[in-house]
Parts: sequence; C-alpha cells; structure tokens
Amino acid sequence: MAILIDAKTRVLVQGATGREGSTHTASMLNYGTKILAGVTPNRGGSTVSGVPIYDLVSEAVESHPEINTSIVFVPASAAPEAVYEAIDAGIKLIIIVTERIPIHDTINLVAHAERKGAKIIGPNCPGVITPEVAKVGIMPAHLFKKGRVGIVSRSGTLTYEVAWALTRSGFGQSTAVGIGGDPVVGLGFVDVVQMFEADPETDAIVVIGEIGGDAEERLAAYIRRQGLAKPIVAYIAGRSAPKGKRMGHAGAIISLGSGSAEEKRAALIDAGVNVAELPSQIPILLKKAIQRRA
Repeated sequence: MAILIDAKTRVLVQGATGREGSTHTASMLNYGTKILAGVTPNRGGSTVSGVPIYDLVSEAVESHPEINTSIVFVPASAAPEAVYEAIDAGIKLIIIVTERIPIHDTINLVAHAERKGAKIIGPNCPGVITPEVAKVGIMPAHLFKKGRVGIVSRSGTLTYEVAWALTRSGFGQSTAVGIGGDPVVGLGFVDVVQMFEADPETDAIVVIGEIGGDAEERLAAYIRRQGLAKPIVAYIAGRSAPKGKRMGHAGAIISLGSGSAEEKRAALIDAGVNVAELPSQIPILLKKAIQRRA
C-alpha cells in the first residue's frame, strides 16, 4: 500500500527539459517510476528520455489523464506559476524540489492546494521514495531497501544517511518522505506521521528534524494529545549551531531563544519519543522500541 506514491503513481515532470529535470527524469525512469509526460513552455513536441514534452500542464493532462502526481524542477522565479498550473489541472500530489521560493508564495500555494484538495510536498525537498516501487524525487535510490519503517525528514542528506544506516541494520523502508527545509512547507511532520500510523505496511516511524521553526514541537504536542500506536524514533540535527545564525536550510535558524535542538529534543522526549544522539544510533533505538511494543 505505502503512502503518497505506489505502483499506481503516474508522474508529470515540470521543467523536464532543464539540466536537473532531464537528469532526474532519466533516474526516476530507470528506477521504474511511471513518467507519462513533461512540461516546458515552448518545448512542446520534443522528448526527454522518451517522455513526450508539452507546453502546458493542461495539454499534458488532456493527453495523459492518468497523471496523478507532478514533480517540479522549475526555477524559483517561475515555480509558483507552475505549481498553480498543476493544481488547477487537477493533479492531487505536487512535489516541489525547487528551492528559494519566497515564503509568501509558498503560503499562497499551500492554501490554494488545500482549497482544491491537493497535497504539496516541499518546496526545497528531495521528494518521496517507496523503495523498489517508485521514486518521485532526487534521492540516491541505492541507499533504500523495501521494508516496513517509514521515514519523514526535513533534511535531504540526513534522509539518505539514515536510510543507509537502517538498510545496513536490516531495516528496510516502506516510504521515505522529505518534507523540505523551508520555514513554510506543504505536508508537515504531523500529516506524514498520521499517514504512517494508518498504513498497514509501516510498522515503525523515524523522524529526522533540525533546528529552526516549530515543526518538531508541533509533532510532540500531537503525540501527547493523541498518542501513537507504532514505535517512533527521532533525531534532531544542529545541536552545535550558534543561536541567531542561519545554517544551510532557510528554516534552520534559531531565533529569540527558540527552535534549538535541545528544545526540540526535550519536547519529543516529554511526548515519549525515543531521541537519538547520533544518526548511527537510530537503528539501535528503533530495535529497542519495536521490542518494547512487541
């Protein structure tokens, strides 16, 4: 079953003819993802790795009505318009890899998606992978293995590191979701954890957070209110980051004394979540958490 993407996922690539779009279109196809079309204005009629390119999303959807997912590689200046186009064409899952989209544009995009019944992942995210089934994103697929642990993360590179640590320890993954590192994103930790809780093919959950914002604190509050039936382990990156200094991601900044790694760790521990000190400890804590729930 998995969450978000599975064998029934049919993909449109927006910005398919650019350097990133064309490279990752080929990679996703090689993984077995069903990509039906691409869109780049004024490039209609061409192809990328055998995928037909259209000028407009509406044209692509009319020719390929099975499309249910879009991945966006469009530059930041044009990305909001591209996402609106996908939403208004009826596509229900839109994964935005593009970074540096202004926050106010993301707020408006997310609100419009909610009105139209669509889900947005990102922006500034690596995408989603259901190992050995489909990849809609930029992650190195060889690090992932089919299994029953769900991963949700704010950090792309840490997603890869943790997935590889899990794989080497014998823990395959049901689905891994990179929600993005910007201050405002579409689906958040709570949304994805709820999906994993309801997924019969996910037995345990790994959350990868980082400094800045309050996404981890909101997840902790949700767990305190609702509880979780499945074992959960978390890791928070950025413990040594100085306050007030932006660290990589647009959302990774500690301001006014809040958003620190220690605050996030404390909130999650208070909610009963197992929190690792290092990424390499995640498989160990996960095994213990699963044994306790058995």
